[in-house]
Amino acid sequence: MAKVRSIAVFSYICKKNNMLFDLHTHKKPVSGNSAIYNIPLADVENFLASDVQAQFSAGVHPCFIDDLADEWLEKMKIWLNDARFTAIGECGLDKNSLTPLEKQIEIFKKQIALSEKWKKPLIIHCVGCFNELFELKKQLNPQQKWIVHGFRGKPQLAEQALKAGCYLSFGEHFNPASVRITPTERLFIETDESDLRIEEIFDLITQRIT
Repeated sequence: MAKVRSIAVFSYICKKNNMLFDLHTHKKPVSGNSAIYNIPLADVENFLASDVQAQFSAGVHPCFIDDLADEWLEKMKIWLNDARFTAIGECGLDKNSLTPLEKQIEIFKKQIALSEKWKKPLIIHCVGCFNELFELKKQLNPQQKWIVHGFRGKPQLAEQALKAGCYLSFGEHFNPASVRITPTERLFIETDESDLRIEEIFDLITQRIT
């Protein structure tokens, strides 16, 4: 499996429009930034009514399924027509969620269907449910990217995820060996909920993979 061969290559793959690209952040959206801002479902309509020109993602986090409004799916189908709605998520599976796994899978599948129909990548939250995630990917054979965000797993898990066809995004907390074995074309970096800037995340990763 290809490794990150140099800091120059790593820098290139993490950039978009000559800026470091932040795959997933909970920071306040800013026009023109090279990032995908994660926006809670309850805030999407206000964002879409604004003049902020920023990419964003929205989805049903597996730990907040019980808070869902009945019309969430129909609303997402409308919102997805806005070009700023770049990715679906974060969504996925979490063993610590109070929602039964069967219900988590049901909601996740609906978001997978949206991803396929609107041709948007999935930004995936997965905690302790990677076997189920890989099985779903095998069964459904999706054509859109599945990006596991905030990946902290060991190289063995990274290898399984990559073999399953997933992309990996690394943030403030990561396993250097997992970054090293991730092919550059399937690697992202992110700030998520960190107070660090994406430039600091980049520096932190480069320092530890060399």
